[in-house]
Amino acid sequence: MWKYEHSVETSAAPSAVWRIWADVATWPEWNTDIEKIELRGGFTDGGEITMVPRGQDPVELRLDEVTPGESFVDEAVFGPVRLRTVHQVLPVERGARITYRLEITGEGSDDAGPGIGPQITADWPETMAALARRAERY
Repeated sequence: MWKYEHSVETSAAPSAVWRIWADVATWPEWNTDIEKIELRGGFTDGGEITMVPRGQDPVELRLDEVTPGESFVDEAVFGPVRLRTVHQVLPVERGARITYRLEITGEGSDDAGPGIGPQITADWPETMAALARRAERY
C-alpha cells in the first residue's frame, strides 16, 4: 500500500466546504487540474464521476462512504490497482480542517504507488488552499 495525506485549516464552516464538494460541476472553478467533470447518480454512495484532468484521458470514479457534511471517498480502479481518495472536513475551534488522503492498494501497488502517487497529489496543497478560500466566501 502507498498512502499520502495532506490537511489545511480554514475559517469556513464545514458546511460550506461540503456544499462545494457536493456541487461537482463547479470543481473546475477551484481545482485547476480538472478540465471537465460530470456526476451521474447524485453525490451519494454509488454515484459516478467522469473526470478529465487537464491534458489527460478521462478517469472514472465511484463515490463510496458518503457521509453528508463530513466525508466521502472516490475510487478509481486500474486493473489490479485501486486508488481511494478520502475527503474529510471536521470542525475545529475557528472553522474547519480539510483532509485528503490517497491510498493506493492492490497487486503491484508497492511498485505503482511511488510512481503515480506523487503525480496525483502534487497539486493538493494548492487545490485545497483554493477550496478553503472559496469556502470562506460562503
